[in-house]
Order: sequence, then C-alpha cells, then structure tokens
Amino acid sequence: MDFTLKTYQALLKSLITQNYYFLTMEEYFSHSVIKSNSHLHLIMRHDVDSKSQNALRMAKLESELGVKATYYFRIIPKTFKPDIIKEIADLEHEIGYHYENMDTCNGSSNDAFEDFKKNLDKMRKLYPVKTICMHGSPMSKWDNREIWKKYDYRTLGINFEPYFDFDFNDLYYITDTGRRWDGQETSIRDSVKSEIQWPQYHSTNEIIYALKEGTFPSCVLMTVHPQRWTNNLISWAKELVSQNIKNIIKYFLIKYKN
Repeated sequence: MDFTLKTYQALLKSLITQNYYFLTMEEYFSHSVIKSNSHLHLIMRHDVDSKSQNALRMAKLESELGVKATYYFRIIPKTFKPDIIKEIADLEHEIGYHYENMDTCNGSSNDAFEDFKKNLDKMRKLYPVKTICMHGSPMSKWDNREIWKKYDYRTLGINFEPYFDFDFNDLYYITDTGRRWDGQETSIRDSVKSEIQWPQYHSTNEIIYALKEGTFPSCVLMTVHPQRWTNNLISWAKELVSQNIKNIIKYFLIKYKN
C-alpha cells in the first residue's frame, strides 16, 4: 500500500542499496567536493504543511537508517511545535522556514518582508536557519515567491531557496504533491522549469523498481510531505479522500486560469 511509512522505509532502503548519498539542502550548497565526487546523490526535502507528529516519525525513521533530510516548517499553530522541531534537529536533520508571507499579508510585499523577518527570528531561536522554501498555498491568489521581486533573502543570512537557486536541467525534481509522484496537472505552484525530458513515476513502487533497474536519475531533489505518509489506516484513508477532493478543485482552478 502506497503512502505508508512502511513504503517510505522501502524507498529509503532501495536508495541506500543503490548507494545514493543523502544530503540536506544546506550541505548540497556548502560541500561542492561532496557534490562533485558523489555520482549518485539525493537531497531529501520535507514540507511540513500539517501534522508535525508525522514529521517526527519520519525523521526518526530516517535517522535509524542514517539518512539526513531538510524539514521546512510553516509558522502556524498546527505545525510550529518547538519541542518537535528541536527533536528533529537533534536527529541531525536540517530545519528551514516554509514561508507564506504574501498570503498572510494579503499580497503586500512590505508587510510580507517584515512578517518574514519576524518569523525567521522565531525559527532561529530553535535552529540556525540558512535555507528557506515557499509554501505553495494552492488556494491562494498570491505566489509567496513574489516577495523576492522587491527584497533579497540573502541580506538576512539565507543562502538558498530551491525555486530560485537550483538548475533543474542538472537536477531531477520529483514531488509527492497531490499524493502522487506525477501530479503536475493538479500542481498550481509546486513545479519547476527544465529543458530535460525527465522520467515520470506514478507510485512509490515504480520508483523502487527504477532504482533496482538502475534507471532512476543520479542527481535528485525529492520532496515528501510527511502528512501524507502514515501506517494508521484511518488517517491514511482521510488523507486519501481529502487529497482527491483537493486535486479535483486544483484541476479546475488550473483549467480556469488557462
């Protein structure tokens, strides 16, 4: 059954068996020697949109397997849990800020920047945040990346934002947005531009099979949303139904915009 922690564990073990080198976001950009010397490497990114406890379970599983990842937390009550964030950081994972300030400030870049700085300070009391990543907010009319049309996150000691600082011609991007690995048609903002015709996978088992066959790309950024992955059947079913409804809404929003 897909999108369970058991399946996620199988995915990680397959990556480990094929000798993929796991990097956090910060490590990828600060260790050029590791990046150039490792033929197979994967940057594991987690967007913690909700259910922080799921993120902690995932972080513990990764730690048991010797995998390091980057966890981007929103600053909203249901996800910003300092004790959980500290525990994940203690497992040697990276913590970043999953910002959505254009949404919360109704599209005002000035207000959004001030809000961003305030929230970044709050995050940095728990972890020395060096990387950030926008929250897609598919139901919002605001694109949170628009804040950087006027301001520069590097002035705040931020080294990296994946949607601006990766070359996706060199790096394969795959995300479980929409609770599937090929959800581009229902993804409003979690997409990237590339001139490369990268392979497509629908299920986690398809990725595992490609790994066994040696056909999975060698340099990868993988985004996994912890709230989607659980061994609890009731939570699993709720997430399935909820995401299917969201996908239908997003599909028609995209059609309407086009």
